[in-house]
Order: sequence, then C-alpha cells, then structure tokens
Amino acid sequence: MAMNQAVVRALLVAATLALATAAVAQVRIGVTVSATGPAASLGIPEKNTIALCPKTIAGSNVEYIVLDDATDTTTAVQNTRKLIGEHKVDAIIGSTTTPNSLAMIDVFAEAETPVISLASSIRIIDPVDAKKAWSFKTPQTDVMMAGAILEHAAATGVKTLGYIGFNDALGEAFFAEVDKAAATRKMPLIASERYAPKDTSVTGQVLKLIAARPDAIVVGASGTPAALPASALIEHGYKGRLYFNHGVANNDFLRVGGKDVEGAFVPASPVI
Repeated sequence: MAMNQAVVRALLVAATLALATAAVAQVRIGVTVSATGPAASLGIPEKNTIALCPKTIAGSNVEYIVLDDATDTTTAVQNTRKLIGEHKVDAIIGSTTTPNSLAMIDVFAEAETPVISLASSIRIIDPVDAKKAWSFKTPQTDVMMAGAILEHAAATGVKTLGYIGFNDALGEAFFAEVDKAAATRKMPLIASERYAPKDTSVTGQVLKLIAARPDAIVVGASGTPAALPASALIEHGYKGRLYFNHGVANNDFLRVGGKDVEGAFVPASPVI
C-alpha cells in the first residue's frame, strides 16, 4: 500500500526532535516490509517507495535500513528486534500486512519506538493504550472500507452476503467489520469460508458459498492471493457480485485476476 509521505515526514521530524542533543545529525529509520511471500505485490512497491523518501529532515541526515519479512509474522518480529536492538533505529515503517503489524506491537511498544504500519486493520491502532500509543498507520481502516462496501451493496439491491477471507488476522478482522456493517443494514451474512494465503485451490470453500446463494460475496484478502476465490467462483458459475477489500488495489492483482475480476468492486482512496 502506498505510504502517505506527509505522515512519514511528520514521524521523521518527531524522531529528529527526540534526539538527545543537537549535535546528533543522523536519524535512523527501520523498514520491514513483505517484499517476498504472498504479500509481495504490496511489499515490493513499498520497498521501492523508500528510495523516494527524504534523505534529510530538519537539518539531520536520514538513513533507511530496509529488511524483508517475507510475509511471515515470526520474521517481522525478528526484524523489529533487529532494527531496534542492533541498528538502534529512531522509528520503524512496516509491516505490509495486518498479521505482521499486530505481531510487532509488543516489541516496539516495550522499546518505546514509534511505528507506522502499512496495513489495514483498525486493531493496529485501536484501542489506544500504553502499547498502541506507539502504533500509527497510513491506509484507511477496515472499518471504513467494510462500511463503504455495505453502503454500496445496500444501495444497489444486495439482500444477502457471503464471505471468504484469509485464515489469519486480516481475514478475521475484515470479517468482523463486514459482519458489523451488514448487521446495521439488516443484511444477513449467510455463508463464511477461509483459506490460507499460500493455498492453490479453494474449490471446497467456493462450492459451499455458491450453494448458499448469496447476492454478493466479499473477499477479505490482500495481494495476488485474493484473486484465487474470484477465479474459482467464476469457474464454478457464480453470477453474483464480488467485493474485495482495499488490499488488492494494485496492478499485480489485476494481472493475476484477469477477466475473472472484471466487474468486481474495490473500495479505494482517490489517489488510486
């Protein structure tokens, strides 16, 4: 997900001002993103964006230390520890995904190191407590996007919903928000399935969804793996509407999904 340059700049300024003395002229920013693994279609452009970030802030030089967490929660935590313990960073940008970002919280909160997450879940920043006071994020929350999906669905005649999402923190968090938004509009969520980001088939899950006959199906996934349910649904004759969360708004998803995602709906910010 593209990073908000204004937010990044503000955090870097804050890190600069927090330095012990004016004589220190170096700010270190750690970065952990998913440049490989299932979320690579998101993590690679995030990694590339770092090259565009400012090299000086408020008269101080800025050094960026970039690590790849391979879309793995354990590696994301290890990277966080390494950036704080070995590289002594002043702030961290990352990670790409909700599961990784949530897994990192205990580590950076204990070290009192501010972090800007690039992931979607509101749970990364809310509720604001002693730990999450150190956690910030740039993308719109899953609460906002689930609300946008349900608003559009209700306005266009959808009466029942199905859901298929990752079997991880992202999939569960987005399901919870879709379920809440659907309940406020008295729109039954009549079928719910899960799959792993590395799965190569979702035939069983898709057949159950189709059998329930929902008017629309929401896919709670990110990156190119989110195209898998769409392809399977089209292959098995589903004629209803498809919605995705904003974790698919990139060219690689469109390339992998191809004609199977034509006509689908994705909530996204105007910058897309």
